[in-house]
Amino acid sequence: MPLDAICLGAVTHELNETLAGCRVEKVYQPDRDEIVLQTRGQGGAKRLLVSIAAGAARVHFIDAARENPAAPPMFCMLLRKHVQGAKIAAIVQPSVERMLTIELDTTDEMGVPCKKHLICELMGKHSNVILCGEDNRIIDAMRRVDGDLSGKRQVLPGLFYRMPPAQDKHDPFALSGAGVAAAVTQADGEQTLDRFLLGQLLGFSPLLCRELSYRATGDATARIGTLSDAQRERLGQVYDDFMTYVQEKRWKPFLLTKAENDAVFDFTFLPVTQYEGLMTVSQADSFSTLLAVFYEKKGKIERMARRSADLHKTVTNARDRLARKLAVQQKELDATQNREQYKRMGDLITANLYQLEKGMNKATVVDYYAEDCPEAEITLDVRLTPQQNAQRYFKLYNKAKTAESVLTQQMEQGRADLDYLESVLVALEEAESERDLSQLREELTQTGILSNKQTRNKKLRSKPVQAKPFHYRTSDGFEVFAGKNNLQNDLLTLKTAFKSDIWFHTQKIHGSHVILVTDGREPTDQAMTEAAMIAAYHSKARQSSRVPVDYTPVRQVKKPAGAKPGMVIYHVYQTAYVTPEETVVEKLRVE
Repeated sequence: MPLDAICLGAVTHELNETLAGCRVEKVYQPDRDEIVLQTRGQGGAKRLLVSIAAGAARVHFIDAARENPAAPPMFCMLLRKHVQGAKIAAIVQPSVERMLTIELDTTDEMGVPCKKHLICELMGKHSNVILCGEDNRIIDAMRRVDGDLSGKRQVLPGLFYRMPPAQDKHDPFALSGAGVAAAVTQADGEQTLDRFLLGQLLGFSPLLCRELSYRATGDATARIGTLSDAQRERLGQVYDDFMTYVQEKRWKPFLLTKAENDAVFDFTFLPVTQYEGLMTVSQADSFSTLLAVFYEKKGKIERMARRSADLHKTVTNARDRLARKLAVQQKELDATQNREQYKRMGDLITANLYQLEKGMNKATVVDYYAEDCPEAEITLDVRLTPQQNAQRYFKLYNKAKTAESVLTQQMEQGRADLDYLESVLVALEEAESERDLSQLREELTQTGILSNKQTRNKKLRSKPVQAKPFHYRTSDGFEVFAGKNNLQNDLLTLKTAFKSDIWFHTQKIHGSHVILVTDGREPTDQAMTEAAMIAAYHSKARQSSRVPVDYTPVRQVKKPAGAKPGMVIYHVYQTAYVTPEETVVEKLRVE
């Protein structure tokens, strides 16, 4: 769900308890929609993430450092100038608003103490991060909003900061349960109770409105016209209890996961009952942990998809173009299968030259190729002599014969290239950082898919990019490595691995080369199974069950001369069938 104002109040309270009195050591902007403030205080160092990504606007602590661009964006540079070194005085939330303000004590260019405000507006597609001075003038914003984008509220440097336009709703803290119950009696009877509450209460999310409806009536989407007096009275009691829960700050971080497959579904600050047995409600250690679990993996996938969009488009276009070319070549190859007919016509014309003359448009000849020697008609070119017509058919025969040989070779190479491009698309899904994407660009440049002009960061074109493969450790202590792209696959299999190590790869399915490091030991069944599961997980069959995975000693794996990166052959192998489980694989991961 979006981070509603009530839940954001709980997050703000938690952040304020931790960050008040801390100093901002460093400022980063790892992505266009995110900033990270690295702070330090009595509790140690903390990284605060502020994201205004559409559908994922949030503020919470993160554990791992984010990968930053080579050159910091302009807004990041501005924040470093004004915010770096400042002391966080407090983090406050305006009443029932999806926004919070980080109040900063700092100094101006002359060393005079002053206050600045970093305002985080977390309002869906209108989210923004705005830096204001002590006089409430905007210094700059992550997203500038001019008159063309909004006629009601501009967000530009030099303008005074104004709050977002007020919604035509009621402040829930100014209402009583009896007032809410009375308002329900005046509402449209065909409207559902949760939609009515959503339209009347400021800062409430659909989840909260459905929960209030469920607790009051036993139905999350009950119609107002069907409510009894007792249910309306019960609604007033539920509302009063809920507001007391919020005002006393008894909120707790709860994560909702689907009972059928443990997939993350939603989050909130109170135990939800409306889903009954369909959802599992578990309490997290903190709201930051809750938000990280809910958003981080999804956000990481979206960031990498955005960063790799240009590569994905280039490779997809090349693949589709090659597939169309192969389809055309297949039609041409099918047409060559009738070439014997051309030779037959040429022979029949030659055998009947004595009765043919120039200018004839067809010839009726005896077909001595057939068993009963029937008469057959052959189309002739009136501009040619009978001998030239015969030669024309012989040329068509020879052309088709040559075309079959050339097309067969070209299609064999084309299928290999298509197979390679499919493997690159799988590698793009495996990329986890800009370094991984840079290595993929290097690979595509080497193979000619990308030109040097398309390669980013010209200074680094001549330097090989060093990116690490996936690293795992089995539950009984064996090291396992999986390549993120074809260059890493070649390096792992042909350079890094020892001949006695075990090589894994999904059978006839694009995926990573996986190496189980034996160190001279006999690998256990558990290690072999987990390595096979890792190979299935890092393949196109990640979502499948009983995936066939071939395994063999590295000494049995060879690379043909001139083969594309990542392409190898092997003849001695065994096959295991495993079902990749994400939770198991992630537990084994080292880095």
